[in-house]
Amino acid sequence: MLNLLSRKSESRNSVNRISPDEAKQQLEANKDIVLLDVREPAEYVNGHIPGSINLPLSQVQRVEELVPEKNTTIFVYCLSGGRSQGAASQMVKMGYQNVYNLGGINGWRYETVSGSH
Repeated sequence: MLNLLSRKSESRNSVNRISPDEAKQQLEANKDIVLLDVREPAEYVNGHIPGSINLPLSQVQRVEELVPEKNTTIFVYCLSGGRSQGAASQMVKMGYQNVYNLGGINGWRYETVSGSH
């Protein structure tokens, strides 16, 4: 029983994963979801998911300026999933309750765009 309880409390503070397919469906259905690209600006300009906001991992503390409401659903991605996992973990520690690691843009089979916006 104790093991079950510790696992439950651990999952509350862990980062949820979301597949690209599920993320695409949810993004189309809910315009209030925030999509964060935590790669560096040069990577973002070379190609990103439409509608995403660039917030490099090194500046993830600024998320509170962009998304002040801690209940907002946030999908985080990078190139392969490492930086997005780190950023999502930091956001959970900051009190964000609906953070999902989308993983890497290299697993995104849908449209991407180039440029700064």
